[in-house]
Amino acid sequence: MPSTISVADAIAIRSGEPLIGSVRVDGSKNAALPLIAAATAVGRLTHLSNMPQCQDVRTMLDPLRLCGYSVARSVINPEEVVILPVCGAAPPADLAGAAAIRASYYLVPALLASNGRARLPWPGGCPVGERGMDLHFRVYEAFGDRVVLDGSGYHVVRAGERLPEVEIVLPFRSRGATVAAILRAVIERCCLTVTQPNVSPEVAEILAFLRAAGWQAFATEERLRLTPLHAGESAALAWEVPGDKVEAVTLACAVAVTRGSAQIKGVRAADVLPAMEMLAWLGIPAHASADTVTVHGQDTQLTGQPLRAVASLAPGGLDADFEPSLMALALGLRGVHLFADAINPGRHGNLIPQLARLGAAIEQLSATHCRITGPQRLTGAAVTANDIRSGSALLLAALAADGLTTVSGLAQLRRGHADLPGKLRRLGADITGEPA
Repeated sequence: MPSTISVADAIAIRSGEPLIGSVRVDGSKNAALPLIAAATAVGRLTHLSNMPQCQDVRTMLDPLRLCGYSVARSVINPEEVVILPVCGAAPPADLAGAAAIRASYYLVPALLASNGRARLPWPGGCPVGERGMDLHFRVYEAFGDRVVLDGSGYHVVRAGERLPEVEIVLPFRSRGATVAAILRAVIERCCLTVTQPNVSPEVAEILAFLRAAGWQAFATEERLRLTPLHAGESAALAWEVPGDKVEAVTLACAVAVTRGSAQIKGVRAADVLPAMEMLAWLGIPAHASADTVTVHGQDTQLTGQPLRAVASLAPGGLDADFEPSLMALALGLRGVHLFADAINPGRHGNLIPQLARLGAAIEQLSATHCRITGPQRLTGAAVTANDIRSGSALLLAALAADGLTTVSGLAQLRRGHADLPGKLRRLGADITGEPA
Protein backbone atom coordinates (compact mmCIF):
# COMPACT_ATOMS: atom_id res chain seq x y z
CA MET A 1 0.00 0.00 0.00
CA PRO A 2 1.15 3.55 -0.57
CA SER A 3 2.48 5.31 2.49
CA THR A 4 0.06 8.23 2.09
CA ILE A 5 -3.65 8.29 1.34
CA SER A 6 -5.17 11.04 -0.81
CA VAL A 7 -8.53 12.61 0.00
CA ALA A 8 -9.92 11.04 -3.19
CA ASP A 9 -8.97 7.64 -1.81
CA ALA A 10 -11.33 7.92 1.17
CA ILE A 11 -15.07 8.03 1.81
CA ALA A 12 -17.17 8.95 4.83
CA ILE A 13 -20.02 6.71 5.99
CA ARG A 14 -22.68 7.64 8.51
CA SER A 15 -25.00 4.98 9.91
CA GLY A 16 -28.66 5.70 9.48
CA GLU A 17 -31.70 4.25 7.79
CA PRO A 18 -32.06 0.59 6.74
CA LEU A 19 -30.83 -0.22 3.24
CA ILE A 20 -33.78 -0.69 0.89
CA GLY A 21 -34.18 -1.32 -2.82
CA SER A 22 -32.60 -3.31 -5.59
CA VAL A 23 -29.09 -3.45 -7.01
CA ARG A 24 -27.22 -5.59 -9.53
CA VAL A 25 -23.76 -6.99 -8.91
CA ASP A 26 -20.91 -6.70 -11.40
CA GLY A 27 -19.28 -9.65 -13.07
CA SER A 28 -17.00 -11.68 -10.81
CA LYS A 29 -13.34 -10.74 -10.73
CA ASN A 30 -12.46 -14.18 -9.37
CA ALA A 31 -14.19 -15.82 -12.35
CA ALA A 32 -13.13 -13.24 -14.94
CA LEU A 33 -9.37 -13.61 -14.47
CA PRO A 34 -9.18 -17.38 -15.18
CA LEU A 35 -11.75 -17.00 -17.99
CA ILE A 36 -9.50 -14.42 -19.63
CA ALA A 37 -6.65 -16.92 -19.40
CA ALA A 38 -8.86 -19.71 -20.77
CA ALA A 39 -9.76 -17.49 -23.72
CA THR A 40 -6.08 -17.11 -24.55
CA ALA A 41 -5.49 -20.85 -24.15
CA VAL A 42 -8.12 -21.92 -26.71
CA GLY A 43 -6.50 -19.63 -29.28
CA ARG A 44 -9.76 -18.41 -30.84
CA LEU A 45 -11.55 -15.10 -31.17
CA THR A 46 -13.45 -14.83 -27.88
CA HIS A 47 -16.06 -12.34 -26.70
CA LEU A 48 -16.31 -12.16 -22.90
CA SER A 49 -19.32 -10.17 -21.66
CA ASN A 50 -20.25 -8.92 -18.18
CA MET A 51 -16.56 -8.26 -17.59
CA PRO A 52 -16.05 -6.29 -14.34
CA GLN A 53 -14.30 -2.95 -14.73
CA CYS A 54 -12.21 -3.33 -11.59
CA GLN A 55 -8.49 -2.64 -11.44
CA ASP A 56 -7.31 -6.28 -11.25
CA VAL A 57 -9.02 -7.07 -14.57
CA ARG A 58 -7.33 -4.09 -16.21
CA THR A 59 -4.02 -5.24 -14.75
CA MET A 60 -4.57 -8.71 -16.25
CA LEU A 61 -5.48 -7.42 -19.72
CA ASP A 62 -2.52 -5.04 -20.09
CA PRO A 63 0.21 -7.75 -19.98
CA LEU A 64 -1.78 -9.86 -22.45
CA ARG A 65 -1.38 -7.11 -25.02
CA LEU A 66 2.36 -7.22 -24.44
CA CYS A 67 2.30 -11.02 -24.73
CA GLY A 68 1.02 -10.95 -28.30
CA TYR A 69 -2.77 -10.84 -27.91
CA SER A 70 -5.20 -8.35 -29.36
CA VAL A 71 -7.37 -7.19 -26.46
CA ALA A 72 -10.13 -4.62 -26.85
CA ARG A 73 -13.16 -3.43 -24.92
CA SER A 74 -16.33 -2.85 -26.89
CA VAL A 75 -17.01 0.83 -27.59
CA ILE A 76 -20.74 0.21 -27.23
CA ASN A 77 -20.48 -1.94 -24.12
CA PRO A 78 -17.32 -1.52 -21.99
CA GLU A 79 -18.25 -4.68 -20.10
CA GLU A 80 -17.48 -6.74 -23.21
CA VAL A 81 -13.88 -7.72 -23.96
CA VAL A 82 -12.68 -9.25 -27.21
CA ILE A 83 -9.50 -11.37 -27.16
CA LEU A 84 -7.63 -12.67 -30.23
CA PRO A 85 -4.10 -14.14 -30.45
CA VAL A 86 -1.76 -12.29 -32.81
CA CYS A 87 0.83 -14.49 -34.51
CA GLY A 88 4.46 -13.50 -34.54
CA ALA A 89 4.42 -11.06 -31.61
CA ALA A 90 7.14 -11.65 -29.01
CA PRO A 91 6.58 -10.48 -25.43
CA PRO A 92 8.98 -8.06 -23.80
CA ALA A 93 11.56 -9.34 -21.37
CA ASP A 94 9.97 -7.38 -18.54
CA LEU A 95 6.34 -7.92 -17.52
CA ALA A 96 6.80 -6.11 -14.21
CA GLY A 97 3.23 -4.82 -14.24
CA ALA A 98 1.95 -8.36 -13.76
CA ALA A 99 3.36 -8.32 -10.23
CA ALA A 100 0.42 -6.19 -9.09
CA ILE A 101 -2.00 -9.14 -8.99
CA ARG A 102 -2.00 -12.63 -7.57
CA ALA A 103 -3.60 -14.07 -10.73
CA SER A 104 -0.60 -13.14 -12.88
CA TYR A 105 0.32 -16.84 -12.83
CA TYR A 106 -2.64 -17.44 -15.17
CA LEU A 107 -0.51 -15.79 -17.87
CA VAL A 108 1.94 -18.71 -17.97
CA PRO A 109 -0.04 -20.93 -20.40
CA ALA A 110 -0.70 -17.95 -22.70
CA LEU A 111 3.03 -17.24 -22.89
CA LEU A 112 3.93 -20.89 -23.36
CA ALA A 113 1.41 -21.15 -26.19
CA SER A 114 2.64 -18.10 -28.07
CA ASN A 115 6.34 -18.13 -27.27
CA GLY A 116 7.30 -21.44 -25.67
CA ARG A 117 8.48 -19.76 -22.48
CA ALA A 118 7.13 -17.57 -19.72
CA ARG A 119 9.09 -15.22 -17.51
CA LEU A 120 7.04 -13.51 -14.82
CA PRO A 121 7.62 -11.62 -11.57
CA TRP A 122 6.47 -13.12 -8.30
CA PRO A 123 2.71 -12.53 -7.98
CA GLY A 124 1.40 -9.78 -5.75
CA GLY A 125 -2.18 -8.89 -4.93
CA CYS A 126 -3.67 -8.59 -1.47
CA PRO A 127 -1.16 -8.81 1.42
CA VAL A 128 -2.94 -11.71 3.11
CA GLY A 129 -0.01 -13.98 3.93
CA GLU A 130 2.23 -16.43 2.15
CA ARG A 131 0.57 -18.30 -0.71
CA GLY A 132 3.39 -20.14 -2.42
CA MET A 133 3.80 -21.20 -6.04
CA ASP A 134 5.37 -24.61 -5.38
CA LEU A 135 2.27 -26.55 -6.35
CA HIS A 136 1.96 -24.58 -9.59
CA PHE A 137 5.52 -25.46 -10.48
CA ARG A 138 4.83 -29.13 -9.81
CA VAL A 139 1.95 -28.89 -12.29
CA TYR A 140 4.21 -27.55 -15.04
CA GLU A 141 6.87 -30.12 -14.28
CA ALA A 142 4.24 -32.85 -14.68
CA PHE A 143 3.92 -31.68 -18.30
CA GLY A 144 7.70 -31.89 -18.68
CA ASP A 145 8.28 -28.15 -18.49
CA ARG A 146 11.42 -26.74 -16.91
CA VAL A 147 11.03 -24.22 -14.07
CA VAL A 148 13.82 -21.85 -13.04
CA LEU A 149 13.52 -19.53 -10.03
CA ASP A 150 15.41 -16.37 -9.16
CA GLY A 151 15.05 -13.44 -6.82
CA SER A 152 12.82 -11.43 -9.14
CA GLY A 153 10.46 -14.15 -10.32
CA TYR A 154 10.27 -17.41 -12.20
CA HIS A 155 10.87 -18.76 -15.69
CA VAL A 156 8.91 -21.66 -17.24
CA VAL A 157 10.20 -23.28 -20.46
CA ARG A 158 7.76 -25.43 -22.42
CA ALA A 159 8.66 -29.09 -22.85
CA GLY A 160 9.93 -30.05 -26.28
CA GLU A 161 8.00 -33.30 -26.39
CA ARG A 162 4.21 -33.32 -26.35
CA LEU A 163 2.61 -35.64 -23.81
CA PRO A 164 -0.67 -37.26 -24.92
CA GLU A 165 -1.94 -37.57 -21.35
CA VAL A 166 -1.01 -36.10 -17.98
CA GLU A 167 -2.15 -37.23 -14.53
CA ILE A 168 -1.76 -35.00 -11.47
CA VAL A 169 -2.58 -35.70 -7.83
CA LEU A 170 -3.01 -32.54 -5.77
CA PRO A 171 -2.15 -32.72 -2.06
CA PHE A 172 -4.93 -30.20 -1.34
CA ARG A 173 -7.69 -28.56 -3.37
CA SER A 174 -5.76 -25.58 -4.72
CA ARG A 175 -7.84 -23.50 -7.11
CA GLY A 176 -4.79 -21.90 -8.68
CA ALA A 177 -3.03 -25.22 -9.31
CA THR A 178 -6.23 -26.79 -10.67
CA VAL A 179 -6.68 -23.92 -13.14
CA ALA A 180 -2.99 -24.04 -14.09
CA ALA A 181 -3.29 -27.74 -14.90
CA ILE A 182 -6.43 -27.18 -16.99
CA LEU A 183 -4.96 -24.33 -19.01
CA ARG A 184 -1.66 -26.13 -19.55
CA ALA A 185 -3.53 -29.17 -20.90
CA VAL A 186 -5.57 -26.96 -23.23
CA ILE A 187 -2.55 -25.41 -24.95
CA GLU A 188 -1.01 -28.89 -25.21
CA ARG A 189 -4.30 -30.36 -26.50
CA CYS A 190 -3.76 -33.39 -24.31
CA CYS A 191 -5.91 -35.43 -21.94
CA LEU A 192 -5.75 -34.46 -18.27
CA THR A 193 -6.74 -36.17 -15.05
CA VAL A 194 -6.53 -34.27 -11.75
CA THR A 195 -7.16 -36.16 -8.52
CA GLN A 196 -8.54 -34.11 -5.59
CA PRO A 197 -9.22 -31.02 -7.73
CA ASN A 198 -10.68 -27.75 -6.62
CA VAL A 199 -14.35 -27.79 -7.70
CA SER A 200 -15.30 -24.22 -6.84
CA PRO A 201 -17.78 -22.32 -9.03
CA GLU A 202 -14.85 -20.58 -10.73
CA VAL A 203 -13.33 -23.90 -11.82
CA ALA A 204 -16.74 -25.17 -12.93
CA GLU A 205 -17.09 -22.03 -15.05
CA ILE A 206 -13.83 -22.72 -16.89
CA LEU A 207 -14.89 -26.31 -17.60
CA ALA A 208 -18.23 -25.08 -18.97
CA PHE A 209 -16.38 -22.59 -21.18
CA LEU A 210 -14.10 -25.35 -22.48
CA ARG A 211 -17.07 -27.58 -23.26
CA ALA A 212 -18.38 -24.76 -25.45
CA ALA A 213 -14.93 -24.64 -27.06
CA GLY A 214 -15.07 -28.30 -28.03
CA TRP A 215 -13.60 -30.13 -25.04
CA GLN A 216 -15.02 -32.92 -22.97
CA ALA A 217 -14.70 -31.64 -19.42
CA PHE A 218 -16.19 -32.73 -16.11
CA ALA A 219 -15.26 -32.76 -12.45
CA THR A 220 -16.37 -34.57 -9.31
CA GLU A 221 -15.07 -34.16 -5.78
CA GLU A 222 -12.55 -36.92 -6.48
CA ARG A 223 -11.49 -36.37 -10.09
CA LEU A 224 -11.35 -33.83 -12.90
CA ARG A 225 -11.10 -35.09 -16.48
CA LEU A 226 -10.36 -33.09 -19.63
CA THR A 227 -10.28 -34.50 -23.19
CA PRO A 228 -9.93 -32.63 -26.51
CA LEU A 229 -12.66 -33.46 -29.02
CA HIS A 230 -12.71 -31.04 -31.99
CA ALA A 231 -9.13 -30.31 -32.97
CA GLY A 232 -10.07 -28.22 -36.01
CA GLU A 233 -12.70 -26.00 -34.43
CA SER A 234 -12.08 -22.29 -35.11
CA ALA A 235 -15.43 -20.54 -34.68
CA ALA A 236 -15.57 -17.50 -32.42
CA LEU A 237 -16.67 -18.01 -28.83
CA ALA A 238 -19.01 -15.88 -26.73
CA TRP A 239 -19.22 -16.24 -22.96
CA GLU A 240 -20.71 -14.28 -20.08
CA VAL A 241 -18.76 -13.83 -16.87
CA PRO A 242 -20.97 -14.90 -13.94
CA GLY A 243 -22.12 -12.39 -11.36
CA ASP A 244 -19.86 -11.62 -8.43
CA LYS A 245 -20.87 -13.94 -5.59
CA VAL A 246 -18.59 -12.13 -3.12
CA GLU A 247 -20.10 -8.75 -3.92
CA ALA A 248 -23.59 -10.28 -3.58
CA VAL A 249 -22.83 -11.71 -0.14
CA THR A 250 -21.23 -8.44 0.95
CA LEU A 251 -24.34 -6.50 -0.07
CA ALA A 252 -26.62 -9.08 1.58
CA CYS A 253 -24.69 -8.70 4.84
CA ALA A 254 -24.88 -4.91 4.53
CA VAL A 255 -28.68 -5.10 4.22
CA ALA A 256 -28.79 -7.45 7.23
CA VAL A 257 -26.55 -5.14 9.29
CA THR A 258 -28.98 -2.26 8.80
CA ARG A 259 -32.13 -4.43 9.16
CA GLY A 260 -33.12 -3.41 5.66
CA SER A 261 -34.90 -5.14 2.81
CA ALA A 262 -33.40 -5.50 -0.65
CA GLN A 263 -32.92 -7.60 -3.73
CA ILE A 264 -29.42 -8.23 -5.04
CA LYS A 265 -29.58 -9.31 -8.66
CA GLY A 266 -27.24 -10.92 -11.15
CA VAL A 267 -25.76 -13.76 -9.08
CA ARG A 268 -26.42 -17.50 -9.29
CA ALA A 269 -28.15 -18.98 -6.27
CA ALA A 270 -25.81 -21.98 -6.02
CA ASP A 271 -22.75 -19.72 -5.81
CA VAL A 272 -23.92 -18.00 -2.61
CA LEU A 273 -25.67 -20.92 -0.93
CA PRO A 274 -23.14 -21.48 1.93
CA ALA A 275 -23.44 -17.84 3.01
CA MET A 276 -27.24 -17.81 2.71
CA GLU A 277 -27.42 -20.89 4.93
CA MET A 278 -25.37 -19.07 7.57
CA LEU A 279 -27.69 -16.05 7.51
CA ALA A 280 -30.70 -18.33 7.91
CA TRP A 281 -28.96 -20.11 10.82
CA LEU A 282 -28.62 -16.73 12.54
CA GLY A 283 -32.32 -15.95 12.04
CA ILE A 284 -31.91 -13.46 9.18
CA PRO A 285 -34.49 -14.04 6.42
CA ALA A 286 -32.37 -14.37 3.29
CA HIS A 287 -32.66 -16.66 0.34
CA ALA A 288 -31.40 -17.00 -3.23
CA SER A 289 -33.37 -18.18 -6.22
CA ALA A 290 -32.56 -18.00 -9.92
CA ASP A 291 -30.31 -14.92 -10.21
CA THR A 292 -31.50 -12.93 -7.18
CA VAL A 293 -30.64 -12.80 -3.47
CA THR A 294 -33.42 -11.42 -1.28
CA VAL A 295 -32.87 -10.19 2.27
CA HIS A 296 -35.69 -9.14 4.64
CA GLY A 297 -33.64 -7.85 7.52
CA GLN A 298 -36.58 -6.08 9.15
CA ASP A 299 -38.05 -9.52 9.89
CA THR A 300 -34.91 -10.79 11.62
CA GLN A 301 -35.53 -12.95 14.66
CA LEU A 302 -32.09 -13.72 15.98
CA THR A 303 -31.62 -17.29 17.13
CA GLY A 304 -28.57 -16.62 19.29
CA GLN A 305 -26.99 -19.65 17.64
CA PRO A 306 -23.18 -19.50 17.44
CA LEU A 307 -21.84 -18.86 13.96
CA ARG A 308 -18.87 -20.93 12.79
CA ALA A 309 -17.50 -19.25 9.68
CA VAL A 310 -14.53 -21.41 8.73
CA ALA A 311 -13.03 -20.83 5.26
CA SER A 312 -12.65 -24.07 3.35
CA LEU A 313 -11.49 -25.40 -0.02
CA ALA A 314 -13.75 -28.45 0.37
CA PRO A 315 -16.69 -28.86 -2.03
CA GLY A 316 -19.60 -26.82 -0.71
CA GLY A 317 -17.36 -25.15 1.88
CA LEU A 318 -17.37 -21.50 2.84
CA ASP A 319 -15.44 -19.35 0.37
CA ALA A 320 -12.69 -17.51 2.25
CA ASP A 321 -13.81 -14.24 0.65
CA PHE A 322 -17.21 -14.50 2.41
CA GLU A 323 -15.65 -14.60 5.87
CA PRO A 324 -14.76 -10.90 6.43
CA SER A 325 -18.29 -9.67 5.69
CA LEU A 326 -19.78 -12.31 7.97
CA MET A 327 -17.36 -11.17 10.68
CA ALA A 328 -18.56 -7.56 10.38
CA LEU A 329 -22.17 -8.74 10.57
CA ALA A 330 -21.52 -10.93 13.63
CA LEU A 331 -20.30 -7.96 15.68
CA GLY A 332 -23.92 -6.88 16.09
CA LEU A 333 -25.39 -10.32 16.79
CA ARG A 334 -26.07 -12.00 20.10
CA GLY A 335 -23.94 -15.09 20.70
CA VAL A 336 -20.35 -16.34 20.57
CA HIS A 337 -19.08 -16.67 17.01
CA LEU A 338 -15.93 -18.36 15.66
CA PHE A 339 -14.08 -17.30 12.51
CA ALA A 340 -11.15 -18.99 10.78
CA ASP A 341 -9.24 -18.43 7.53
CA ALA A 342 -6.11 -20.53 7.16
CA ILE A 343 -6.23 -20.06 3.37
CA ASN A 344 -5.30 -16.37 3.69
CA PRO A 345 -3.29 -16.39 6.95
CA GLY A 346 -2.63 -12.65 6.95
CA ARG A 347 -6.17 -11.42 6.42
CA HIS A 348 -7.20 -11.32 10.09
CA GLY A 349 -4.09 -9.27 10.79
CA ASN A 350 -5.29 -6.72 8.22
CA LEU A 351 -8.88 -6.53 9.43
CA ILE A 352 -9.06 -7.04 13.19
CA PRO A 353 -6.92 -4.01 14.18
CA GLN A 354 -9.09 -1.80 11.96
CA LEU A 355 -12.30 -3.12 13.50
CA ALA A 356 -10.74 -2.45 16.91
CA ARG A 357 -10.52 1.25 15.96
CA LEU A 358 -14.31 1.18 15.78
CA GLY A 359 -14.46 -0.35 19.26
CA ALA A 360 -14.74 -4.02 18.31
CA ALA A 361 -13.44 -6.48 20.90
CA ILE A 362 -12.25 -9.56 19.02
CA GLU A 363 -10.42 -12.36 20.75
CA GLN A 364 -7.60 -13.65 18.56
CA LEU A 365 -7.11 -17.34 19.28
CA SER A 366 -4.30 -17.59 16.71
CA ALA A 367 -3.15 -15.79 13.57
CA THR A 368 -5.98 -17.42 11.62
CA HIS A 369 -8.69 -18.01 14.25
CA CYS A 370 -10.70 -15.52 16.28
CA ARG A 371 -13.81 -15.32 18.43
CA ILE A 372 -16.47 -12.62 18.69
CA THR A 373 -18.97 -12.23 21.52
CA GLY A 374 -21.88 -10.04 20.57
CA PRO A 375 -23.69 -7.84 20.32
CA GLN A 376 -21.10 -5.08 20.39
CA ARG A 377 -21.54 -1.35 19.98
CA LEU A 378 -19.27 0.30 17.43
CA THR A 379 -18.35 3.98 17.21
CA GLY A 380 -17.25 5.80 14.05
CA ALA A 381 -13.52 6.34 13.53
CA ALA A 382 -10.91 6.50 10.77
CA VAL A 383 -10.03 3.08 9.33
CA THR A 384 -8.00 1.81 6.38
CA ALA A 385 -8.70 -0.96 3.88
CA ASN A 386 -5.56 -3.10 3.71
CA ASP A 387 -6.91 -5.65 1.23
CA ILE A 388 -10.00 -6.05 -0.96
CA ARG A 389 -12.17 -8.15 1.35
CA SER A 390 -11.11 -6.36 4.52
CA GLY A 391 -12.16 -3.13 2.84
CA SER A 392 -15.61 -4.58 2.14
CA ALA A 393 -15.98 -5.64 5.78
CA LEU A 394 -15.05 -2.15 6.98
CA LEU A 395 -17.83 -0.64 4.88
CA LEU A 396 -20.29 -2.95 6.63
CA ALA A 397 -18.94 -2.17 10.09
CA ALA A 398 -19.21 1.54 9.29
CA LEU A 399 -22.91 1.10 8.49
CA ALA A 400 -23.42 -0.22 12.03
CA ALA A 401 -21.17 2.22 13.90
CA ASP A 402 -22.55 5.25 15.73
CA GLY A 403 -21.51 8.49 14.07
CA LEU A 404 -19.16 9.03 11.16
CA THR A 405 -16.58 6.54 9.89
CA THR A 406 -13.91 7.43 7.36
CA VAL A 407 -12.62 4.54 5.23
CA SER A 408 -9.40 5.15 3.33
CA GLY A 409 -7.28 2.87 1.18
CA LEU A 410 -10.02 2.51 -1.43
CA ALA A 411 -7.45 1.67 -4.09
CA GLN A 412 -7.39 -1.79 -2.54
CA LEU A 413 -11.18 -2.06 -2.67
CA ARG A 414 -11.31 -0.93 -6.30
CA ARG A 415 -8.98 -3.75 -7.27
CA GLY A 416 -11.87 -6.17 -6.79
CA HIS A 417 -14.97 -3.95 -7.11
CA ALA A 418 -15.54 -1.19 -9.65
CA ASP A 419 -17.82 0.72 -7.25
CA LEU A 420 -19.04 -1.11 -4.16
CA PRO A 421 -19.66 2.17 -2.25
CA GLY A 422 -21.85 3.33 -5.14
CA LYS A 423 -24.02 0.21 -4.90
CA LEU A 424 -24.46 0.76 -1.16
CA ARG A 425 -25.37 4.39 -1.86
CA ARG A 426 -28.04 3.28 -4.33
CA LEU A 427 -29.59 1.22 -1.52
CA GLY A 428 -29.73 4.33 0.65
CA ALA A 429 -26.40 4.30 2.50
CA ASP A 430 -25.21 7.73 3.64
CA ILE A 431 -21.82 7.78 1.90
CA THR A 432 -20.02 10.96 0.90
CA GLY A 433 -16.83 11.39 -1.06
CA GLU A 434 -16.42 9.73 -4.44
CA PRO A 435 -13.32 7.60 -5.09
CA ALA A 436 -11.33 8.77 -8.11
